[in-house]
Amino acid sequence: MNDKVIGCTNDSESEDLIFGGKKIIELVITHHARIRWCDRIEKNEASRPDIAGFVWDKLKSGAVRSYYRNEEDVYLIDEDLVMVAEFTAVEGAAVHNGKPSYRMIVVTFLGRMSETMELRDLRSYYSWLRHSRRMTLLKNGRKRK
Repeated sequence: MNDKVIGCTNDSESEDLIFGGKKIIELVITHHARIRWCDRIEKNEASRPDIAGFVWDKLKSGAVRSYYRNEEDVYLIDEDLVMVAEFTAVEGAAVHNGKPSYRMIVVTFLGRMSETMELRDLRSYYSWLRHSRRMTLLKNGRKRK
């Protein structure tokens, strides 16, 4: 099975989807994102096109914003659902105001802030994770000696 499946494409030239200054023409949901969706968001089996349709609708309605002000990659949907995404330029696609069209690749879903308090401050959460892993490795290293 392919790791990436295009869930939605924006074929309508009259309805340009501009997000973060980029014209989005394709939305890709990775296999990992689908698994995380099923584990953390909906407990049932959802298809990638269903998830892509949900994200596409949220993008069109303006319900997606950047988690951090000046950084890309982490986004909030409806001020609750945390998603990691990246963008790649689409080769051979129409140019929008001198800029290329983009493919949005949803890498993973981290979960809902309303359910997982740690997601409210990702920087301190990941800092804590790195520290706890490092301490675990040090502790295990001491046991082996």
